Amino acid sequence: MEAQVLAALHQAPGPATAAWVQDHLGGDLAYTTVMTILSRLHAKKAVTRERVGRSYVWLPAADEAGLAALRMRRVLDSESDRDAVLASFVSALSAQDERLLRTLLERATGEDPGPDATGPGPDPGRSPLGD
Repeated sequence: MEAQVLAALHQAPGPATAAWVQDHLGGDLAYTTVMTILSRLHAKKAVTRERVGRSYVWLPAADEAGLAALRMRRVLDSESDRDAVLASFVSALSAQDERLLRTLLERATGEDPGPDATGPGPDPGRSPLGD
């Protein structure tokens, strides 16, 4: 349900009320259920809210790529052996994704890419995470 509420917020023309979200989802969910979902998403920092009058309007906190990264960080934070999780993730990357990850890490740390970072760069029409 959280994914459906986030998708609705991404389709909103601007900040949306809980009632707008409820209507956009077809009205199958009770208003209180929509409010509970929005409050949980707010606690997870996936949405932001601003008081307007006596209620709130809601916005997604990030674009789709940012939300996916937030989910990935939550999964990583929930595991006791971070090294094993990251090692398993990295070992399953394709060669192209591995090159992209190396380039992004070098960019983030300000290092100059070495000769191993050769190959085609990311597609300009795609996000930097390769989605």
